[in-house]
Amino acid sequence: MTDTKTGDDKTLSVNTKKTLTLKRPSVEQGTVRQNFSHGRSKSVVVETKKRKFSRPDEPAAAPAAPAPVKPRPIVQTPQAQTRERPRPSPNAGDRSGVVLNSLSSGELEARRRALQDSKVREAEERVRALEDAKRRAEEDAQRQREREDSARRQAEEEERLKVEAEARRRSEEEARRRAPVADQAIVVPEDDDEGKSKSKGLPVKRVTPTKTEVAPRPAKPRTEDERRRGKLTLNKALSDDGEARGRSLSSMRRRQEKFRRAQHQEPREKISREVVLPETITIQELASRMAERAVDVVKYFMKEGQILKPGDVIDADTAELVAEEFGHTVKRVAESDVEEGLFNIADKSEDMKSRPPVVTIMGHVDHGKTSLLDAIRHANVVSGEAGGITQHIGAYQVVQDGQTITFIDTPGHAAFTAMRARGAEATDIAILVVAADDSVMPQTIESINHAKAAGVPIIVAINKMDKPEANAQKVRTELLQHEVFVESLGGEVLDVEVSAVKGTNLDKLLEAIVLQSEVLELKANPDRTAEGVVIEAKLDRGRGSVATVLVQTGTLHTGDIIVAGNEWGRVRALVNDRGEQMKEAPPSMPVEILGLQGTPQAGDRIAVVESEARAREIAEYRQRLARDKSVARQAGQRGSLEQMMSQLQDSGLKEFPLIIKGDVQGSIEAISSALEKLGTEEVQARIVHAGAGAITESDVSLAETSEAAIIGFNVRANKQARDAAEQAGIEIRYYNIIYDLVDDIKAAMSGLLSPERRETFLGNAEILEVFNVSKVGKVAGCRVTEGKVERGAGVRLIRDSVVIHEGKLKTLKRFKDEVSEVPAGQECGMAFENYEDIRAGDVIEAFRVEHITRTL
Repeated sequence: MTDTKTGDDKTLSVNTKKTLTLKRPSVEQGTVRQNFSHGRSKSVVVETKKRKFSRPDEPAAAPAAPAPVKPRPIVQTPQAQTRERPRPSPNAGDRSGVVLNSLSSGELEARRRALQDSKVREAEERVRALEDAKRRAEEDAQRQREREDSARRQAEEEERLKVEAEARRRSEEEARRRAPVADQAIVVPEDDDEGKSKSKGLPVKRVTPTKTEVAPRPAKPRTEDERRRGKLTLNKALSDDGEARGRSLSSMRRRQEKFRRAQHQEPREKISREVVLPETITIQELASRMAERAVDVVKYFMKEGQILKPGDVIDADTAELVAEEFGHTVKRVAESDVEEGLFNIADKSEDMKSRPPVVTIMGHVDHGKTSLLDAIRHANVVSGEAGGITQHIGAYQVVQDGQTITFIDTPGHAAFTAMRARGAEATDIAILVVAADDSVMPQTIESINHAKAAGVPIIVAINKMDKPEANAQKVRTELLQHEVFVESLGGEVLDVEVSAVKGTNLDKLLEAIVLQSEVLELKANPDRTAEGVVIEAKLDRGRGSVATVLVQTGTLHTGDIIVAGNEWGRVRALVNDRGEQMKEAPPSMPVEILGLQGTPQAGDRIAVVESEARAREIAEYRQRLARDKSVARQAGQRGSLEQMMSQLQDSGLKEFPLIIKGDVQGSIEAISSALEKLGTEEVQARIVHAGAGAITESDVSLAETSEAAIIGFNVRANKQARDAAEQAGIEIRYYNIIYDLVDDIKAAMSGLLSPERRETFLGNAEILEVFNVSKVGKVAGCRVTEGKVERGAGVRLIRDSVVIHEGKLKTLKRFKDEVSEVPAGQECGMAFENYEDIRAGDVIEAFRVEHITRTL
């Protein structure tokens, strides 16, 4: 809407053109930007009209008439002339005059016509603005009438819907009242709990509606009110009719209780708890066990002068003081208490039953241990081993005359001594296999020591009796030197002469085992939780972690939760030595277990626990203990490494560790003897392991442990061994000529030799005078008496024929100039590095040191 007024009022005009006049227009234009509530904006032109000055006797102009105004002649009054006449400057003189007098009559006529045209346009614009204002007022009135009509129709529709709903409700109540009460059956839905309270005194019949019994309920048409129930309208937003969901009664009570407690500062009732404290605990965990806020515990420490965080660890004594300060009782426990009741559970004598003996076959390599077990089991086990040498511990069961015997076959190779030791710990009887042609060998002696350390009885099996050079009596005699007394020589050790190839006296060997087991009276309780020992463990690509376990007591079932060393898991499957799945494993039975979370170590003890939580707790405690031991061991190794280096420096002996694998035993012996001849007093080759056959993963792991190099003579490494060597950074060298192998080892061992230190005498100089030079220190004025002195050479300071200092020259000068050398007979200035105790008359000896590489 446009507001048009006279005087200083403003006129809004949208489409107004500027008028070009000769004098300053009486209307000034500007632009104003209007912003509306719905986000739109518009720019409009604002015109400002100035007040007109007229004569007093001139009648006032009409406010705003739609009719055009007649042009009025311009009369220059004295006031106007005075106003329009420019003020004369002091320096103007006769040039001052009236501007209008200088204008011509044509110019005055043009000005009069322009003023008349502008007034006509102003009148037209006023008329147009009034028409626009009237039209907009009519449009606003029309919109207001439409809104009122719409609101009236909506109110009528709501009233009509209410009337219809009330009529429908009354008709339903009338129909319900007309129905006879006796024949009325109240149908209650199966899950309707409110129906029970509404139908008191009436028989309730639960009816499942079907198509034949109950007519389908007519669909209720959705009214306008229901359709718009969830939508927010203007009426809903402006009216507070309380349709919103209110707070529940319990919520209001809790709110009032909280407010009352805040008003009266009522402290909650203190509950004293028994807090279980381990050796170390975090502040957060302590607060959780006390049911206190961690912030309160931290505030307590701040009051005591300690700044701690909730994640900080405190010891049990500090935690006990805090718990008592907060009004709780304390129960101290150690971390090792989680293992209480895990092993060595006492069994009653009436529950004990006889169990099969566990027999370990031990002896020197290639003495026929696996062949003997093969003959007993009637299965070809040797053919599956690389080079005919047993690489892993195997456990088998054999039935002889109704008596079950469990055999554990341990490798006899020197590299598997630790495995053999673990096998001896898990056994009842040890069978010592000795070849009748080789007699007692070094690993035979080791086997005897392991059996004695485990405290198990020994049965000597003298094998290879089918060979013509077999001498059983020599074997018995040599065993006497190692305190193994056989029965034929007056001892208590059973001995049997057997032949694995011919199958001779195998029954006598089994009878000796059964006899020995009867003497030992081996018994176990099969009706308790199982315990056992891990014979071997590996990571199978298809089955995961697989552990070969010997059950020692109790019965192991599928689904049991077990702890094995640092690992735990649920038994998913039990597999016996023949590959058959079993549901349970009684005592003295070897089985493979599937389902462990990780791979345990061979020799770890296993036990069944009642829950996964305890199994996880025990495993985490053992892993933490193993980490602490590893850290302590590494710290100890640093010290022992320094000790070893000092011992090497003292003894001057350096070793070059090697692992040699060849095609035949003869080549290995030739290589070993050639390498032994290379050794000197300072360096020598140490053969960690030598054997016939291909290079395997076990050779790489042994090389990684002993930091040895792997030499292959006419053999190659398999893919697994190559990948393991590449991952561990171990070099594998292949040779087929023994001389090339020896030359390379000789060159490598030469690198371990310390270089030879050779000293060359240069000359002597005598100190004549000692000078103190600023920023340099003491400088000796010397004369070279013999040879020459070079800059950077080693020097010795000799006083009274005694060497009192050995070092290097810091400076060598002649007449304030640095020189590279000074010959005999000339004088020079010298200064020593980090030494200034020099006197006149001392002798300086100059020498050069050279290090020469040595070879074997």
